[in-house]
Amino acid sequence: MTDTTRIDTVLVANRGEIAVRVIRTLKAMGIRSVAVFSEADRDARHVHEADTAVLLGPAAARESYLAIDKVVDAALATGAQAIHPGYGFLSENSAFAAACATAGIAFLGPSAHAIETMGDKITAKAAVSKFGVPVVPGISRPGLTDAELIAGADEVGYPVLVKPSAGGGGKGMRLVTDPADLPAALESARREAASAFGDDTLFLERFVQRPRHIEVQILADAHGNVVHLGERECSLQRRHQKVIEEAPSPLLDEVTRARIGEAACNTARSVDYTGAGTVEFIVSADKPDEFFFMEMNTRLQVEHPVTEMVTGLDLVEWQVRIAGGEPLGFGQDDITLTGHAIEARVYAEDPARGFLPTGGTIADVVEPTGPGVRVDSGIRAGTRVGSDYDPMLAKVIAHADDRAGALRRLDRALAGTAVLGVVTNIDFARFLLADDEVVAGALDTGLLDRRLGDYTAPDVADSTLVAAAALRWLEHWKDDASDPWEVPDGWRIGAHRPLVFRFAAGDRTAHVHLRGSPRDGRADVEDGDSFSISAERSGSTLAVVLDGRRHSYRVAESEGAIWLADGHGSVFVREVREASVRGDDAHAGDADITSPMPGAVIAVSVASGDTVTAGQTLVVVEAMKMEHSLTAPVDGTVELFAAAGEQVKVDQLLARVTPHADTEEAEQ
Repeated sequence: MTDTTRIDTVLVANRGEIAVRVIRTLKAMGIRSVAVFSEADRDARHVHEADTAVLLGPAAARESYLAIDKVVDAALATGAQAIHPGYGFLSENSAFAAACATAGIAFLGPSAHAIETMGDKITAKAAVSKFGVPVVPGISRPGLTDAELIAGADEVGYPVLVKPSAGGGGKGMRLVTDPADLPAALESARREAASAFGDDTLFLERFVQRPRHIEVQILADAHGNVVHLGERECSLQRRHQKVIEEAPSPLLDEVTRARIGEAACNTARSVDYTGAGTVEFIVSADKPDEFFFMEMNTRLQVEHPVTEMVTGLDLVEWQVRIAGGEPLGFGQDDITLTGHAIEARVYAEDPARGFLPTGGTIADVVEPTGPGVRVDSGIRAGTRVGSDYDPMLAKVIAHADDRAGALRRLDRALAGTAVLGVVTNIDFARFLLADDEVVAGALDTGLLDRRLGDYTAPDVADSTLVAAAALRWLEHWKDDASDPWEVPDGWRIGAHRPLVFRFAAGDRTAHVHLRGSPRDGRADVEDGDSFSISAERSGSTLAVVLDGRRHSYRVAESEGAIWLADGHGSVFVREVREASVRGDDAHAGDADITSPMPGAVIAVSVASGDTVTAGQTLVVVEAMKMEHSLTAPVDGTVELFAAAGEQVKVDQLLARVTPHADTEEAEQ
């Protein structure tokens, strides 16, 4: 649509927090919103917040969110003049953009040509080079053989980075410092790229020492106007996935900011880009005035809110207006960056378990509020977090006058964020924000991985264990009980017997002893503190006074766990039964293999009764694009408790290996 056209209905071809965020702007613009959803998302937040919604198909993305024909048909059936693709799914699919054009529907993104050109890294480098955009020294042309790549590596200069032409997310990338390792790296990179993207084309780039990932937001209309909205620093990454992002970068000065911004605009001009897009650059921490083009993301980025907060512009609004044929109406000199903004992504993952995806039913959500704080979320109480889609749940963003203020404000906002019912990475994000190098702005893309070994899950305070026990106590207490035997006050002839609850939290398991009543009692924590206690509950709020100090918690129960959030973070504890003291457990000595994450069993390589050896793969579980092979810890006979195709929960028993008699004797 190059002529000015009124868009009054937009279909959002996505889910989760980006769908909710797009719908929010559409409502503000007075535009009718259409959501699409899979069977797994029938009760999702974006479905409830849209004006209408269309079922696409089963949970599998290829049968729902990735089904181009179904999405286009939904737009036509609901009278949508435009489709917003969000990010992920079909957002960078040139065939989808072309299908929208064929159907006469505005695609809130660039042309199919621009998507296709920038989607191939070799073609993209060639295109931007013609417009004077600096690229990383390397060898990149279609159809390079392993022999040609090996021959060209010395000229490129080691260390080299092997990269696939298609795709992203770090798949197929290999860092090679020794020429002797290059042949094997090329072989494995081709195999992984072919599996992930259906294309094993590779190229080489010189690896920039101490790299920083800096990207520039651009807007371009159909009238030839292109502006940049400053840069974002995205160097805090784990396995090439961003975790913390900020705008502007603490590295760049005004001169470099203008240079890199102009390079981003020229990148857009190289493909006649329209809409919102992001140009990613690699910058050496040692040479901040030297930057190189990496790639262009032809869509809205996850981290776009930090740019919105420092510029005051709504990028989704401008995507709609540009698609409707409007000119930008402002130039580069009209763009000002005010203050500093930082964003943390909230994932359903467990940092204490190697960041494995988690899941479950969200019992309650606590979101921070206040000046300079924004939350983009796709969840609500009752949301089921499964293994079908990406584990990102929300983003917490903070803005302040300067970077130090933004860091403090974001940390405080994260402390006031809780997703009760699902384990998240919130505490790890706070750990990162407190890191000395992060505070100083001395970032690089390897910093987060270097800090992983320093992180430990926070200890659960004695007061929190007592609060959990008080919650259980209140559930059983009856102030108006007519029968004194119904009152759980520990009464007996002689001294009162305490009520005892046993909880597990992290690596700790402890008993809490309670005496008296919830209104006037005493709590003793095993190997811990003692408190006078008074407790009361009103809905989801639990108030506990310990030794005269009041503690207030948001509480919920989900899948056998008690979740407590107190404004300093959230924790969960599980009530566990007493350990057996009989010593006659029928399975003593057996090795149980449990699922480390919620997901689907995609492969079972043995049968019940088979003899297995230590290290042998028994079951493979897949969740959120991640495969996890579970192996036998000892030699023995295996018994299976799950089958291929079965959906499993975290810690669900999948298999048990009974050691051979000689193995048990050897261990004794």
